[in-house]
Amino acid sequence: MPDITNAKILIMTTHGFEQSELFQPLEQLKAKGATVHVATPDGEAARGWDNQDWGKSVDADLKISDVNVDDYIALVLPGGQINPDILRTDDEAVALVREFVTHNKIVAAICHAPWLLVEAEVVEGREMTAYPSIRTDLRNAGAHVTDQEVAISNGIITSRNPDDLPAFIDKIVEEVEEGEHKRKAA
Repeated sequence: MPDITNAKILIMTTHGFEQSELFQPLEQLKAKGATVHVATPDGEAARGWDNQDWGKSVDADLKISDVNVDDYIALVLPGGQINPDILRTDDEAVALVREFVTHNKIVAAICHAPWLLVEAEVVEGREMTAYPSIRTDLRNAGAHVTDQEVAISNGIITSRNPDDLPAFIDKIVEEVEEGEHKRKAA
């Protein structure tokens, strides 16, 4: 079984990420010993959204197009309305999500970030949760939607909102330590 201290995890984002949904996993996974990288479309810093206005920025380690999926055990997708809505129109970002799923990697999406899973066409038949306003999108794409702090479907983790962050992060650690998740493509 892998240990979180040996894990290499990628966070994919762009401008408008929900600040807590990026920084809490980033900081807590690093504190547990994981190596965590941030990828953005242009490889530049991305600015977060904090309540009613722009928040802090996060530095990027690489461009989405430069990510090698084999280098990582997990992908974390922070929500917020703006961030996943922009990324789901980015072909490279959508392809990367699909590649993580088809390579049996852990994928963790919170709040509005499951929009990326819908766009990548990897939700059919999976148990998932999300922010209430996108649950219909998940249902329409074939997911079995629940209203709980964390839904898990063979290494694909979804959560509803920032209140669920403690359970979301704990589940990421648990799934990383379980190792590779063999799955059928959705």
